[in-house]
Amino acid sequence: MLRSRIIPSLLIHKNGLVKSRKFGDYKYVGDPINAVRIFNEKQVDELMVFDIDASAQKRPPDFSLVRKIARECAMPLTYGGGVASVDDASRLIDLGVEKVAASAAVIDSPMLLSAMADRIGQQSVVVVLDIKKHYLENMQFTL
Repeated sequence: MLRSRIIPSLLIHKNGLVKSRKFGDYKYVGDPINAVRIFNEKQVDELMVFDIDASAQKRPPDFSLVRKIARECAMPLTYGGGVASVDDASRLIDLGVEKVAASAAVIDSPMLLSAMADRIGQQSVVVVLDIKKHYLENMQFTL
């Protein structure tokens, strides 16, 4: 039987940790570094951190914040937000991130996904899609 894995997802908004409802209505809940320390103590299996402002503002990841988070993190770390190039992904891996999550840039340039996988490895690339339910009603998926 497979063991359940605990993988918290942290949202960074204006350099603070937030909780959101329906992709908005952000409520500040604390410092991201402190949250990482708490999850270290709880011995979670993996941690996902998303800077929800970076892509919307068309800016690169906050590498300084990522460095601080990666240094504190005692479990595998996935980071997403503002990843728009292979160099961004490679730099994140160099900072200690295990997996890089891409979203908007991959939608705009699907070949970026393959290029990132070639540089940092397939196991280190994750695609994240934020989908609202009403958009799904008229979509067809082919696997």
